[in-house]
Amino acid sequence: MIAVDEDALVCDLAETYGIYDYRQLPVLRVAVFANGLGETSRIKKVLSGQKEDLDTLLLAGIYDTVRLLFWAKTKDGQAGRNRPNSVTQALEGSKVEREERVFSSGEEFERAMRALEIEIGGEEHGD
Repeated sequence: MIAVDEDALVCDLAETYGIYDYRQLPVLRVAVFANGLGETSRIKKVLSGQKEDLDTLLLAGIYDTVRLLFWAKTKDGQAGRNRPNSVTQALEGSKVEREERVFSSGEEFERAMRALEIEIGGEEHGD
């Protein structure tokens, strides 16, 4: 933990246990204290690669879902326009990339579907 982010560990030990200079304690005692830090501690988040607490992500997911349900009932939602942005994705710093294609005819769509089915190993449907 010290090698990964000593400052985060020092802050967590000071906040949780009131330990401002961990070097004055025996190594095993510091290890016990460090192991006892909660999942929301700075060092545990650094080690696990989390940017936000689980509680924050769960609340953001609930917010996104409720917002999406309300949007679906609006005129924009019925037409598929102005979909609300995801707070969860913004917190995680990820963006889902989608490939969207527009077809000018049903035949063009059918050709693309057959090509995609062949590409992914499915069977070609003969109508």
